[in-house]
Amino acid sequence: MKTIENISCDPAKKIYFVSDFHLGMPNAEESALRERRIVQWLEKIAEDAQTVFLLGDIFDFWFEYKHVVPKGYARLLGKLAEMADKGIDLRLFVGNHDLWTFGYLEHDIGMKIYHRSQLFKIDETLCLIGHGDYLGPGDYGYKFIKRMFNCRLNQRLFAFLHPWIGTGLAKFLSRKSRARTGGKDAIFQSNEKETLSIFCKNYLLKHNPDVRYFIFGHRHLPLEIRLSETSTYFNTGDWINYNSYLELRTESTFNLQLSTFNNSTIQQFNN
Repeated sequence: MKTIENISCDPAKKIYFVSDFHLGMPNAEESALRERRIVQWLEKIAEDAQTVFLLGDIFDFWFEYKHVVPKGYARLLGKLAEMADKGIDLRLFVGNHDLWTFGYLEHDIGMKIYHRSQLFKIDETLCLIGHGDYLGPGDYGYKFIKRMFNCRLNQRLFAFLHPWIGTGLAKFLSRKSRARTGGKDAIFQSNEKETLSIFCKNYLLKHNPDVRYFIFGHRHLPLEIRLSETSTYFNTGDWINYNSYLELRTESTFNLQLSTFNNSTIQQFNN
């Protein structure tokens, strides 16, 4: 059984969930514009944020060498470090694009790092939170590749590559993968076919029926899907198309709401 972490909410504060910035893609210019928009959002929420959950794929590629980290992202990393210094609780779940973090983001920026989904009891409300990759049925090819990526021997072998070679290779493979899928992974089909929704329903049946909220990224779609009378699955969407995030208020009731930074209406993919 998963251990449960407890978070006690300050009713005057909020908890935020966000994912899939994919900084670095598709090119430096568009990534820089997206980074500035993200930093503007962070500046706004810093006024009332107690905790910020970053649910993975913040970077389109991230690998920490012993003495080198990827070039760029200075505005984002500086803003996150500033928020941590002010006492805002930052929690990062690594994604399938940025799983190779070995201490820099934790020790130099001030984040708490998670490498798998985690149960939280937030003001007595049970939530399962994570990036969302590797969960649910199908996609066995990717699941095999991720096991290879998580192998410490393979990570050490990759670290022997010069950063110019390793970073260039990783970005090339990421572009090839994106071209191969054509973005089909970010297309909503139905509640019944939504992979993470299937995972959530199975989790309620086989592991813990008391989970009230499942909160994931990875799917690039802002989703709110009712699983049962007492449980709901949220996906935070992405900042390539939606600038979307999930906001938790506990001032009067436990209230989770999908929002966008530009205050546009969330397109409802779910029924």
